Amino acid sequence: MKKLLQHKLNWLFALVVFAMVNILASLAHTKFDLTKEKRYTISKATKDILKHLDDEVEITVFLKGNIPAGFQKLANTTNDFLQILRDKSNSKIKFRFISPDNEMDDANKLYQDTLVAMGATPINLTVQVKQGQESKVIFPYVWVKYKNHEQLISLYSGNSRMISQDEINNAEAMMEYKFLKAFNHFVFPDKPMIAYSYGNGEPTDIRTYDLLQTIQKDYNLFTFDINKRAFIPDTFKVLMIVKPALQFTEDEKLKMDQFLMRGGKILCFIDNLHAEQDSLNFKPELVAYDRNLNLTDLFFKYGVRINTDLVMDLQCDFMPFAVGGTKEKPQYEFLHWNYYPLFESKNNHTINKNLGLVAGKFVNSIDTVKAEGITKTILLSSSHNARTIGTPAIISLNENKNAPEDAMFKQNNIPVAVLLEGKFSSLYKNRIAQEIKDSMQAKGLSYLPESNIDGKIIIASDGDFVLNDASQKYGPLPMGMNLYTLGSQYEYQFANREFLLNCLEYLTNKESIIQARNKEQVLRLLNTTKVEEEKTFWQFINIGLPVVLIALYGFLYAFVRKKKFTA
Repeated sequence: MKKLLQHKLNWLFALVVFAMVNILASLAHTKFDLTKEKRYTISKATKDILKHLDDEVEITVFLKGNIPAGFQKLANTTNDFLQILRDKSNSKIKFRFISPDNEMDDANKLYQDTLVAMGATPINLTVQVKQGQESKVIFPYVWVKYKNHEQLISLYSGNSRMISQDEINNAEAMMEYKFLKAFNHFVFPDKPMIAYSYGNGEPTDIRTYDLLQTIQKDYNLFTFDINKRAFIPDTFKVLMIVKPALQFTEDEKLKMDQFLMRGGKILCFIDNLHAEQDSLNFKPELVAYDRNLNLTDLFFKYGVRINTDLVMDLQCDFMPFAVGGTKEKPQYEFLHWNYYPLFESKNNHTINKNLGLVAGKFVNSIDTVKAEGITKTILLSSSHNARTIGTPAIISLNENKNAPEDAMFKQNNIPVAVLLEGKFSSLYKNRIAQEIKDSMQAKGLSYLPESNIDGKIIIASDGDFVLNDASQKYGPLPMGMNLYTLGSQYEYQFANREFLLNCLEYLTNKESIIQARNKEQVLRLLNTTKVEEEKTFWQFINIGLPVVLIALYGFLYAFVRKKKFTA
């Protein structure tokens, strides 16, 4: 009887200990990130911003239901990441996963209708099911609410019908940065001021629709005429110059120069040549010629030169060309158009980290030149199969009648976008007239021959990087989308918008937030040869060995009991 009671007390003690361990485990979560790239570790900037949250954050993730495997993986990664945020924020982060087909709690309509109204772009996929093929509409978005703020976060920037593992990996790597950026906007809602220059023929028509809509979400954007203003105020964080068509005067260049010397940031998208696709709609060929913008000496002083040439690349977008039929009913076929190159990033900077291809149109090459104290970083460059043609260049639609000669495309990594950083020296150092200095002094400004703090300027050699096409049927398109491939199998939105935003964020935001873009998700593929050679061994380790161990344990247990109780 005493042994029986002792046995029951032991079981009771074990249950109490087990219950206490579970209670303590539910109160305190401890995880060890053993991954090489610290996949499950959030940055110090994210931890700091979570400490500033003084109210609950409601997060709704629209990745639930019967979705393709790639997006299911993205949903699982999102769930893991949000659990980390919840643990680090003392449970201020509340999240749920729902299907966009569900009805909203407080309205008689579907979530997907609200998402589209908020600017979400669904991804239409064709997936394989038991009954055959089925069309799926995916909304890889997150709806974040904090106090009276709300924001829609896109987890996946691609919109192709073919979802690649690399794109999913990039989406996972960028997840922390996107949430950190949203939380920072909630806690510090002040928007930096951006000046959009329009005094030298920069476009202000429908081509800038997506540019304006994109920038105004996170910045206060103002138009600014350099010619009519005495100087560029320091209240502007960035001066944007997009595809100017008229020559800059020395007075305008001096204003730009001194804005940079005082610590201002400049973002330029420049077309050195006049070459427009619209001209080819009316005649079979056009001549690309120099715009003569008078910016060469200014940029040369800072460390770059935009050449008067055109970059042609075998890695390029498509255009429809008449390949047969009659004049009244021509037969069209989509062919590569080498004047529409697609530029790669080398993942060598926070601006181009995890960035997809950026589409250009009639792009010039850039050379870097010596500039003391200036660091130069190539942000975008051509593929390994590119070439340049000098001016005057004749561009003809008849070029695509024959396939391009690959042997002519021998140049590689031709720069088309460069970041310059450091203490700049003024173009007008030792050459500015005293009366100009006196005029500046009268306006409350002092001429600076050199910058006293580190400055930044980004120069890209294509104004069309950040401009959009417009369709008669659909209106203005997103930047990075080709009007001529709209509705075809080649329709795709390239990463032009992301490149623009990355440039602005680097020039205006906190360095700690930008560093969150450096996170990587490494896709480690199995060695197929080694798998084939060692397949049987690992099958035995995973399947056969556990069975052998259990049988061995049973044999030993029976042997011990038999020896113990046989007397």
